[in-house]
Parts: sequence; C-alpha cells; structure tokens
Amino acid sequence: MTDETSQPAHSRSALAALVVTPLLILLLLASLTLPSRADEPPDIATLDWTLAETLLALGVVPAGVAQIEAYGDWVLEPDIPDGVSDLGLRTQPNLELLASLGLDRILISPMFANLEPRLSRIAPVTTIGIYGPDSDPWQSMLKATRQVAEVVNRPQAAERLIESTATYLDETRKELPKNVPPLLLVQFMDARHVRVFGESGLYQAVLDHMGLDNAWPGPTNYWGFSLVGLEKLAELDAQMVVIEPLPVGAAKELQSSGLWRNLRAVRERPVIYLPPVWSFGALPSAKRFADLLATALQAPYATADGDKADD
Repeated sequence: MTDETSQPAHSRSALAALVVTPLLILLLLASLTLPSRADEPPDIATLDWTLAETLLALGVVPAGVAQIEAYGDWVLEPDIPDGVSDLGLRTQPNLELLASLGLDRILISPMFANLEPRLSRIAPVTTIGIYGPDSDPWQSMLKATRQVAEVVNRPQAAERLIESTATYLDETRKELPKNVPPLLLVQFMDARHVRVFGESGLYQAVLDHMGLDNAWPGPTNYWGFSLVGLEKLAELDAQMVVIEPLPVGAAKELQSSGLWRNLRAVRERPVIYLPPVWSFGALPSAKRFADLLATALQAPYATADGDKADD
C-alpha cells in the first residue's frame, strides 16, 4: 500500500530549495553589510598623549590612556570620553590594569621605549614618533597620522584628517591681519624661566603654514624650544605670546616682577595669553594652536580697512 502522505523525491528537493535559498540570501546579505573583524579597530591603549589625540581624531576611542587628568591640563582637545581607563603615570603605568583590558595592541612613542619589554608581555607594542634630530615636524606629523591609522584600520580617516587640517590652516592664514609682528612664543617653567619656542617643533610648523614670523633667533632642541631665563628675551621686538598653563604661583609673581614688566615685548604691546596647546602634539594640536592664535591676533592687529594676509 502506498503512504498517501509521502511525496516524490523531486517534490521534497524543490521544497528544501525553497526554504534554503532565502536563508542563503539572508546570510550573504548579512556578510556584506556587517563589518568584518579585520575592519574594526583593535582594542588599543596608549601611554602617549600625542598618539591619544591622534586616535581620537581618527574616531577611535582607546581603552586606556595614561594620566587622563593631566591630559586635560596640557592637551584638552580632543576630549577623552568617560569610560576610558586611566593607566596611571606615563612613565610608570599600571601594568595590572593594562593586562585586564584584553588589549590587541599598545601604542607608545620613543620616549617610553624603556617600557617596551614589560608592555610587550601584555600585548604587541607599536612605537610611533614625530620629533627627532633633522626631522621635518609637519611631514613627521603626516607620517605618524598615517602610521596610527594603519594600526587601527582607518586609512581613509587619516587622509580626511590630513586634508581638513591643511585646508583649515590655509583658510586661517587668509583671515590673518597683515600687520602682525614677529611672535615670541613662551611657556613658563617658573616665574623667571621659560621654554621659548623657535625653529622646529609644532608651533613653528604652524607659523610656517600661516605665514607668521618667529622672533626667537636662538637655537632650539628638536622639540622646538630652548629653556632660558627671562633676561634672554629683554630686547626682542616682538608680540609676546604666553602659552598656558602657568606654574602654581607664577601669575602672582609676574605681577610684581620688574624683570618681566621691563621686557621690551611686554612694555610695548599687550601680552597675549593662549589656553594650553600640546607643544609635542600632532595634527589635532596643530589645528588647535592655529585656531587659538588666529583668534587672539584679530583684536590687536585687525585694521579699520579689514586688511587680511595675502592668499
């Protein structure tokens, strides 16, 4: 007797095909729309603020950054989101915390090379630097941006960041007043000593792009500064630009300092004070410096006829 519920083999095959084919299509569509693990940024941490600001500018939030509170004093932008682990001191990070984060990679700069043997027991370590002997700071910033982007699978974001920063500096240059004197850029170490910024370094790279002159004639290290006493600045004819933060108590001491008040650059023009900009930074800090400096120069040097810098 034939089972009336049984179906011919070809009917069962056709039915199976009707069920399986839509499932295969859905799986195929899912594989096309969902990002693969290879396209996702790795779980990453860094001890270096320059690399931290670059990661954030590329749209990658690190799992951990060293000395987050101090980053807020010296770097400020981009802001580090809540939830990022504070790894402790940059020179003495919390290794147990680092190990607990399940990292794919740790980024450091050459300054922290002595930590690499210990860090490499936790996760692979990549070292990326910008400032060094005979380096071109601007070109080194571009190279470092691309290197960080390669580590976190964000090459297109790197090119967008490079292009947008260059465009911003170019547009800012066109809006500058024409009559800006040479700039004397300083950062106080105490009430009598400053880092004075000259050839090389991030600030000089921005001045070059903006067509502004630097008043400091002396030598600098490859970070672009020299540590000098205030007396070394005595007769320089320049616009004084002080980059914060100031050491504790320095502002009060300067108010009563005859040496400070009698510097030519302080006597003859109002001093410009800028909020903190990371002088050892990369493209995000370069853009921040350009923005703050250009804004500060408008009031004292904008002319009635609206003269702007040449294109």
